[in-house]
Order: sequence, then structure tokens, then C-alpha cells
Amino acid sequence: MNTQRNFLIAFFLVVLYWVIKLYEPFLIVITVAALLSIATYNINIFIRKQFNSKVLAATISTLLLFVLFFAPIVYIITSAGEVINKFDTTLVDNTINYIKNIHPRLPDAFSFFQSDLDSFIKNLDLTSITKTALSYLGAIGKNSANFLKDMLLILIFFFFTTLHAKELGSYFRTILPMEEKNVDIIFAEVSNVMSVVFYSILATAIFEGALFAVISIAFGYNGLLLGIFYGFSSLIPIIGGALMWVPLSAYAFANGNYTEGIVIALYSIVVISIVADTFIKPFIIKFINSKLSNIKATTNEMLIFFAIFAGLTTFGFWGMILGPAITTLFISLMTMFKTLKDKGLDI
Repeated sequence: MNTQRNFLIAFFLVVLYWVIKLYEPFLIVITVAALLSIATYNINIFIRKQFNSKVLAATISTLLLFVLFFAPIVYIITSAGEVINKFDTTLVDNTINYIKNIHPRLPDAFSFFQSDLDSFIKNLDLTSITKTALSYLGAIGKNSANFLKDMLLILIFFFFTTLHAKELGSYFRTILPMEEKNVDIIFAEVSNVMSVVFYSILATAIFEGALFAVISIAFGYNGLLLGIFYGFSSLIPIIGGALMWVPLSAYAFANGNYTEGIVIALYSIVVISIVADTFIKPFIIKFINSKLSNIKATTNEMLIFFAIFAGLTTFGFWGMILGPAITTLFISLMTMFKTLKDKGLDI
């Protein structure tokens, strides 16, 4: 009996190795699709109940994922060429000269950064910026085809994972060496935490991006493009949207549009950073937590932001999803194991 068991284990490991080897180029794509499916599990169940069709529910969920997450990125890629063709390098040169002439001074609390800032501004020149920009644009162009391929595969895997979510859940519930009720508890915890994290990040990025789009359109800029950029920038801790409004405000000042520059800066600081981020954002998260989640999941916002940084560093663009997902999955599992132990339940 032991011999047969050992043979089956060994045979399974060999087959598993070759399966991983076979699908290695798609592991990240499959993982991202599976995590997105878990994060959107609750809303997919809600849609399925409304239409009483798992195919229609999976289709709507996939379309929503594309429109809310992937479509803005596709728009950025397709707009890059048009922006480059119409770009006037003299505007960048004017902005650089303006920044050099104002000699910006940091507050006393950050005075130890002053020498670094002065050195950075002194070394600013159009040639180096253009060279750096062209290298980034070249990388975007080179990787855009791969990104679009990955995006299509993610949407396909997401559709089928969502379509067969219940069947897959039942299968893993039976094969895992745990009591089914404990598997359900862990999955519910992980699914709810990931849902809150995913929807919160998405909702706040769209909300703050839309606010920045309004001020951009008011002054004649491409509000949709700048709003999308601002939405993604808002996910970065501490500096966040400053990556967008500071250069845009400096550009306005450099071209003599002082009122425009001041309005953009004040609007971004007061309306978006203070009012929206400090007061409205918590209500958005609370609403998502109460309406889209069966439990009141709580997550440390800074931890999620650092998870995004770690994910981007390790996995590239898809790390924006993988970082928070892996982090919240780990925290949820550790919390659940502690809960089970405190209750004296066997895993």
C-alpha cells in the first residue's frame, strides 16, 4: 500500500513538473486572472442571481474588467503616438528654464534634501530628458504588443475561471486535506479582503482621475489621458498625484499662464488631495466594504501601497495586482490560522 502511495506521489510530482514547464510562459497571466476572479467573485455571484445565467454573468464581469481596468491602458498606448507627433520640445525647454530660474527652496524640515534638489535642477537639460523620454517610449512600444497579448489571455482565462467558479471551488474543496467548512471560511476571508482591496483601489483611482480630468479639460488639455495617468499615479504612496499636477502646473507657469498654474496646484492640493483623499475616499471604501463584502474586512492602506511597490518591482506592471493580492492572501491566511487555533479547530 505504501509502495503504491509513494509511486502515485512521485508520478504526480513528475507530471506536475512538466505541467509547470509547459505552462511556465503563462503562469503570471493565469495567476493574475485567477486572483482577479477571486477578487470579483462576490459581484459575479450578484450578477448571476440577477440574470440567472452563469454565462451572461461571466460575460458581463469580463466586460466590466476590460472597461474599468484594461481599456484605459489601451487608450494610453494608442494615444502615445499621437502625443509624440504633436509634442513641442520648446515647451519642455521653457519649463526647465523656468524651474531653474525660480530656485525652489525646501521647508526647513526637509533642508537636508536641498543640495540634492539643487544638483538635480542644475543638471536638468532638454537633451537628457528627451533621451530618457525616448528610451521609455521605446520600451512602451516594444512591450505594448506583449502587454496586449497578456491582456487578451487574462481576459480569456478570467472569463473561464469566472464561468466555472463554483465548479472549481467545489473541486478544490474536496481535494484539499482540510475540512470543507474550514476551506469555506478561508476562501470567504480571502475573497472578501481581496474584493475590498481591489474595488477600493479601482474606485479611488477612477474618482481622483476623474477630478483631475475636470481641471485638465477646463484649461484645454486632454482630460481623459491626463485623468488616466493621474488615476494610476494616485496609487503611489506619499507623492501620488503630485507626479501629474506638479509638472502640469510648472508647465503653465513656464508659459506665463500664472493663474492657470496656481488654479491647477490649488485644485489638486485642496480638492483632490485634502477633500477627496482625506474625507471622501474613506466613505468610498466604507461603502464598498459594506455593499460588496459579506464581512467587514479591514486593510492597512500603506501596507497595500507598499505591496504595489513590491509587486511592480518584482513582477512588472502586473505586480500592481499580484503585490496586493499576495500580501492580503498571506495576511488573511495567517489571521484565519490564528482564528482556527483560538477556536480549537483542526485544520
